[in-house]
Amino acid sequence: MHDLIIIGGGPAGITAAIYASRKKLNTLIIAKNFISQAGWASSIENYPGFMEISGMDLMARFREHLGKFAVDINEGEEVRKIEKTGIVFKIQTTENDNYSAKAVLIASGRDPRPLEVPGEKEFIGKGVSYCVTCDGPVFGGKTVAVIGGGNSGFYAAKELTKYCSRVYLLESGDKAKADEVIQEQVKQSGKVDVITNAKVVEIKGSSFVNELIYQHRLSEENKALAVSGIFIEIGSIPATGFLKELVDFNNKDEIIVDLETGQTKTPGLFAAGDVTNNKYKQIVIACGEGAKTALSAYEYLEGLK
Repeated sequence: MHDLIIIGGGPAGITAAIYASRKKLNTLIIAKNFISQAGWASSIENYPGFMEISGMDLMARFREHLGKFAVDINEGEEVRKIEKTGIVFKIQTTENDNYSAKAVLIASGRDPRPLEVPGEKEFIGKGVSYCVTCDGPVFGGKTVAVIGGGNSGFYAAKELTKYCSRVYLLESGDKAKADEVIQEQVKQSGKVDVITNAKVVEIKGSSFVNELIYQHRLSEENKALAVSGIFIEIGSIPATGFLKELVDFNNKDEIIVDLETGQTKTPGLFAAGDVTNNKYKQIVIACGEGAKTALSAYEYLEGLK
């Protein structure tokens, strides 16, 4: 049995594991990967100590730092179910492995929000992607589309101009929502066509994506774009599918925690980072929340003695 099991390998989870190890807690971290949302960022300019660094590089630094501490790591699995009996938590993973701990810290972050249109699921990995940093280079010299006119969409489009010959950026509203600075940078590239009032209707292809169908919201006319890739940048949703009655959720499906301690409604079950109702979703804040919540878990465990 572990003292603490941490679920998630992003900034909050890694920081929590480092702090837990320093408190000499017998700690296990279960993570699908150590990339997280932070790893999708092509460029990070607001993390102290780095003037500019890619998300992948920053997360590699985090992972390297974690390796210096005595933390058990189970990478490549996801948690399927959590139960609590008495003071012990039982955790089952997608590989049917079972673990137990006296305290659990949820730092599972968020998953990309899907479009939920015909063709999307069928072509994931075959032209449909949610990670420009991961998959952008594959589309060198090709025409692609980015769905989403917020900052994420524009940063994705900017990154894709390094590789692609042409980029369509589709926004469902009548104007883009991204900051003016990034909009101007994208405009100056000369490679990006911004299409507003565009509602995606269907993704088509054979063995690989070759066409995107969208409807112009004003004319209600369907139009087709010949593209080799589609990058979906319409936000994210909390990764909480494995949690049931052990926690309460707000109207955004985020875990409600005591913002001072990270404690959920279940004693011994904590949560930190973007999966919670913490207002601001930033890497540096997730790290701080991970540290704070790990210290809270330590105090909880001390109280059990």
